[in-house]
Amino acid sequence: MHELFAQVLNNRDLSRAGDLFSIEDKNLVSDISEVLAKIEEIASASDFTQNDNNQSVVEICITRVTSAIRDTGTIEQHAPAMVSLLESCLNHDLRPLPKDEDPPHAKIASDIVSCIFLNHSKKSIMKLALPVAVKFLHRGNKELSRNLSSYLSLAAINNAELLAVHVQPIIDSIISGNYSLARVLPQIYVVNKEPIHDHVMALVSLLPQCENSEKLSLLNLFGLIAKYKPSLLESNLPHLSECLTISSTAASALQIFLDMAAVRPQSFTEHVQKMKMAAELQPGTLVLVARILGIIGKLNMERAKDSLEFIISHLGKVDQWTLMALLRIIKGITDTFPSLLPQYLTSICNQVEPSASSNIRIYLQQLKMDCRASKTQQQVINQTACGITIVKVGGNKQDPPHVSLTPLSTQTPSSLPLSSFKTTHNGFKDCRSRNNLPGPAEARSMSQLGSLQAINRSMGRLPSSMSTLCMF
Repeated sequence: MHELFAQVLNNRDLSRAGDLFSIEDKNLVSDISEVLAKIEEIASASDFTQNDNNQSVVEICITRVTSAIRDTGTIEQHAPAMVSLLESCLNHDLRPLPKDEDPPHAKIASDIVSCIFLNHSKKSIMKLALPVAVKFLHRGNKELSRNLSSYLSLAAINNAELLAVHVQPIIDSIISGNYSLARVLPQIYVVNKEPIHDHVMALVSLLPQCENSEKLSLLNLFGLIAKYKPSLLESNLPHLSECLTISSTAASALQIFLDMAAVRPQSFTEHVQKMKMAAELQPGTLVLVARILGIIGKLNMERAKDSLEFIISHLGKVDQWTLMALLRIIKGITDTFPSLLPQYLTSICNQVEPSASSNIRIYLQQLKMDCRASKTQQQVINQTACGITIVKVGGNKQDPPHVSLTPLSTQTPSSLPLSSFKTTHNGFKDCRSRNNLPGPAEARSMSQLGSLQAINRSMGRLPSSMSTLCMF
């Protein structure tokens, strides 16, 4: 050990302690581990907390040692001695003194932790320090715990797997009020999910007590859970929906909703109004809200109309990029319920066409084509499981309004007597008998059937089962 260090530490010579800063780092670096061991011995003495002189000597020596370690980059060499000194502080009371001052061992721990975690990217250092450091989270010193939370957040960037081993004391610290520590949970979740799954409800319940930055940390975690196991969050939607009213958290909450709605949209029907309000208050969230409504809108016709009306009402207020996104969502809903497009297309065009870009106009043209197809579909003859209903055009007023043609395969044996069938040269079954010739109305019906090909051109292709007809 350097002579001056030996004098100061062995004799507790506070008068010479200041001279330690005049020694060059290179003359101290080889003695640092020995110096740290001596400091640990002094700080572990039973009278240390009552001896102001010894506390001052230790404080100055630690400052000089940590400065030399930083300047010489020798943390790996002296990490074991530093962690040993840090761990020794756990043997003492770290709770603040009556005047809200830190006790001496809390000050030592704070200085050592600060020096160690400047090297948070060095895995070998973190492997030594983290098992000891996390123990300080539950020693009754909020300031030390808060500072340590910041350091652990840095350590989690490159050492999540090392912190994941200690996820339980970390979660316990967060639940007990150390909300800033929530910043480490997203990184830990990537490598160790199950312990966090066990505490989802407790973590969600903390949102109202957290500051906005702390809310965002928790929402980042819930966003990962929503992608991996969204069912865990379903019972917590009321708490999550409260974040929709806060500008800094609305987008994060909506992204969680979007990922969950993709799996189970029914859960979000009762939160539609809050989402709409979020879009009104935070225009930047409009696309997220519209995407969620686009999913909900596919549940049924009523939801589809509600979603379309909200989205269409914003078409004239947005930029071209947002407009294209909204039109895609509209198309997704109307693809599911084509009959809705004709009643909304005019409103869409009125809002979009005056300032539409060429790309938007192309998209509008596609919607118009979809609309024409939807109208045509409404005019197509209804297909049923039993056959096809043909709407009669023309004829006398006394004639029946339509003729129902049913494929022969669907007729029951009892419905037509065997004696009435006759095989013709073209393979058709003729239902007429010599004594049962058609009357005038039947003749007209048969005449219309003779024009079936012409009717087909307006009604589309008939099912293959109609290739054999029983005409009567």
